[in-house]
Amino acid sequence: MSALGHLRDLLPSWADYSQLRTSWRRDLVAGLTVGVVALPLALAFGVSSGAGAEAGLVTAVVAGLVAAIFGGSHVQVSGPTGAMVVVLAPVVATHGTGVLGPVCLLAGIVVVLAGVLRLGRAVALIPWPVIEGFTLGIAVIIFLQQVPAALGVPAAGHDANALLAAWQVLGEVSWPDAAWSLGAVGVVAAVMLLAPRVHPALPGSLIAIVLVTAVAVVADLPLSTIGELPAGLPLPALPSVDLPLVRELIAPALTVAALAAIESLLSARVAATHSDTGPYDGDRELVGQGLASIAAGFFGGMPATGAIARTAVNVRSGARTRLAAVVHAVFLFIVVVAAGSVVSRIPLAALAGVLMVTAARMVSISVVRSVLMATRAAALLFALSALITISVDLIYAVGIGIAVAAVISLRALARAAGVHREELPGPAQPGDEHIALFRIEGSLFFAAAERVLERVASIQDVDVVILRLSGVQVLDATGARVLHELIVGLERRGITVLVKGLQDRHVALARRVGVISALQDESHLFDDLAAAVRSGRQVTGRVAR
Repeated sequence: MSALGHLRDLLPSWADYSQLRTSWRRDLVAGLTVGVVALPLALAFGVSSGAGAEAGLVTAVVAGLVAAIFGGSHVQVSGPTGAMVVVLAPVVATHGTGVLGPVCLLAGIVVVLAGVLRLGRAVALIPWPVIEGFTLGIAVIIFLQQVPAALGVPAAGHDANALLAAWQVLGEVSWPDAAWSLGAVGVVAAVMLLAPRVHPALPGSLIAIVLVTAVAVVADLPLSTIGELPAGLPLPALPSVDLPLVRELIAPALTVAALAAIESLLSARVAATHSDTGPYDGDRELVGQGLASIAAGFFGGMPATGAIARTAVNVRSGARTRLAAVVHAVFLFIVVVAAGSVVSRIPLAALAGVLMVTAARMVSISVVRSVLMATRAAALLFALSALITISVDLIYAVGIGIAVAAVISLRALARAAGVHREELPGPAQPGDEHIALFRIEGSLFFAAAERVLERVASIQDVDVVILRLSGVQVLDATGARVLHELIVGLERRGITVLVKGLQDRHVALARRVGVISALQDESHLFDDLAAAVRSGRQVTGRVAR
């Protein structure tokens, strides 16, 4: 595909709405349903990140709309997410909310470039145990981040690490005020858990927040609230950027960009497997999510990603086109304009309860059990990714997880590479004891080649070595070089080397590295084992004479 054609595929087209004539009613219903679910989450994630409820709503509206139009999935719903909060919270705590705009711009540009450079399928390189491990880690961090609000303690002034911060908060609890906050969390959790049992379509989180807010206002309970919100979206403005600040934000922005790409692609992939609206375009999804974060930065929002939970609600509600995600964003905008004063009175403890239940629902016991029981390597990757996510950083967890997975895979491949001495086919003939037939199979690459060299090169009391290579599926430069060294070493000792079954796809590499030139003659290359054995017997016959 040409570069121009690739760029054209990254842009919206009328084909995105090909099903709209027959699906618009379902899309409207799905969009309103997702909007109801997204409202408390947008508020809660905004507050939990330290950016404020307004930033969460702005992100859900602006980024949700832009990603719906430009993204690569027909049913993806984007906005603030728990994983992004985990990354943003320490950045905001260190530099203040003023860095959100620059981080949005920097991260958004990186994600757009990733899409233009066709990196949309890179998420396939992340092993399943690593994905589940950092999902568990994120869930634990989200839960721990809500401990201050759940106990009525201000979140500011604590360690950036969620685990340490939660421990510090336990020593600052003031009773009986904390009892009111815990009571609000308990009510929210109970309503969210019971609502689906009454009817699957009931928005438990919204019902819980309305109930707790109403009781708190009527009874004048001592609960901290969200506080005043603007009566609409702020006017777009270019974030203030100065060079020293940009240098400090490069690392956080790259982390945000990596997370936005990973989570969005994972969400789009999950959506594609659970809906029949067609496959997603990973490259276009990255471009859409990058543009969404850039747009959110102009309006004072947060970096956005595809939201797996909201996307799942969208699919279950019957969404077929991007109209559903657009309606979700418009609904949230109407809430901001028409009900800002009501939203401002929502207790922070109620939002903490929503996020605690959300975090608990992110972890599937059956999936965790499946990972732990799959293999020891899978269990190791899962535990390692989860622990590093909680204790250090999510991106470090993904990077280290991929590195460890690569080492484990290479070790398994190296073990699968085998070298076996075999009997010559057919009836034995005099002199056969001076011919050694070795079958080499599997992957002959840098991690396994040395073992093959040691096994064959140590052979004694033979005049001919036949190397059967038809079973070699992978041959890299190191493996080819080891073959060269092996042949040179054996020929130097007066042992004739015959090669049988070198696959056509390996011939060019073998020739460039010198494997073929190391043989006495190119006629010592064979496609047929019987011919190689006959040639070997002729050599031993000459030696015997």
